[in-house]
Amino acid sequence: QVQLVESGGGLVQPGGSLRLSCAASGRTFSSYQMGWFRQAPGKEREFVTAISRSGGSTYYADSVKGRFTISRDNAKNTVYLQMTSLKPEDTAVYYCAARGGSYNAIVRGEYYYWGQGTQVTVST
Repeated sequence: QVQLVESGGGLVQPGGSLRLSCAASGRTFSSYQMGWFRQAPGKEREFVTAISRSGGSTYYADSVKGRFTISRDNAKNTVYLQMTSLKPEDTAVYYCAARGGSYNAIVRGEYYYWGQGTQVTVST
């Protein structure tokens, strides 16, 4: 089992940047494929990006492609989400998630473990 704790959220102006972190407990972090999802008020939780266990493969939702970058440091048990050129429509609670699969899953139900979320607000 793994526990996930997100951090790094906050208030940022449109066009700004933020980096989210997700720290995982346990000694088998490298065996988990990781993803980031987000949920805006009144909307369903949606896929943002995913990264393979080694970090060699990534996948992005079209809405964030070219603006967001996912990475991981298996030595530090941490996955990151670098967000640039932020837009008001990026405002949401961001969640990291983990699963034991070998491919980059984009469906919420495929992830076993979830963090508590961190709020990102993009506004003037």
